[in-house]
Amino acid sequence: MPEANPVERWQADLEETGELTPEIVDRISKVHGDRGVRAIEAVGENRVKAYRDFTIVVGYDDEYIVEDGGCTCKDSEYNLDADEPTEQCWHALAVAIARRVGHVDYHDMWYSEVRELL
Repeated sequence: MPEANPVERWQADLEETGELTPEIVDRISKVHGDRGVRAIEAVGENRVKAYRDFTIVVGYDDEYIVEDGGCTCKDSEYNLDADEPTEQCWHALAVAIARRVGHVDYHDMWYSEVRELL
């Protein structure tokens, strides 16, 4: 069996512990840099929202849809290599972290309905 990449390792450890320990925070920060730090902040600030149709991360200027590890932000679209696991935008990282620590803000409604109100 091939050795896990750094992303798979921190994800497995986070899944096992269910919390952001200082060691895991340090690893996420080392692997993902500023994107990892911003993702951890977003989780701590309750900015990962799950609706019936999408998971959303509330960014600084907009809300971004995250599905299957992909994101609608410009960083994902233009700057990152989708085939490189260490290259993820901070929105996708926030969703991955929040799900593993049980810190997703669930809303029993359709996000498309919420967007109509905005």
